Amino acid sequence: MDDDTRRARWEQRTELPLAVASLVFLASYAIRVLAPGLTDPWRDLALVVLLATWALFAFNYVVLWRLSGQGHKFVRKNLLDTAVLLLPLLRPLRIVKVYEAIQRRHGKPRLALHARVIAYSGLSTVLLGFAGALAVYQQERGAPGASMRTFGDAVWWTCETLTTVGYGDITPVTPLGRLIAVGMMAIGLALLGAVTGTFASWLLEVFSREDDERPPGS
Repeated sequence: MDDDTRRARWEQRTELPLAVASLVFLASYAIRVLAPGLTDPWRDLALVVLLATWALFAFNYVVLWRLSGQGHKFVRKNLLDTAVLLLPLLRPLRIVKVYEAIQRRHGKPRLALHARVIAYSGLSTVLLGFAGALAVYQQERGAPGASMRTFGDAVWWTCETLTTVGYGDITPVTPLGRLIAVGMMAIGLALLGAVTGTFASWLLEVFSREDDERPPGS
């Protein structure tokens, strides 16, 4: 059995467990941020779960690296796995890969290309938006001069940022909160560009098809 076959089998077996680990990570992180009044044993358990999910993704990354036989090129050719390992807030994106795997197992995607792009972008926006809101709220709450006092404020700020509206009524004041904001701005621009570009392409395709079907001289 060659390396590509073994890697494909490994990825097929680990897709669902890693997706579940992504949800567990997000739930544990939300518990630590949104439930500060929990007793120490429960908070410690949530921290252990967070570290365990990171260890699981690290182990998966090492296995894929060994099976690929690509050396240092593996990092460049597997940017999502690398980003998920280095930036825990991107870990929920593994759920999107499970959706792709389900589509592949049916042999033919159930949704058209344009619909898949919009669906992937929408799901990614929800997952990253929630994780980003948790992260920035963790940094901003209780900070001197912070305008983000509740998690609801963090969610509202996240919606403003991802949609590139930016009312300015709520802004991060901590250095790490602003760094997270920069990342979410970039993500918002990328996702918004993907959705609007795909929608425009779909409209052009529809109008072009209508012109082709129109009788000559009409």
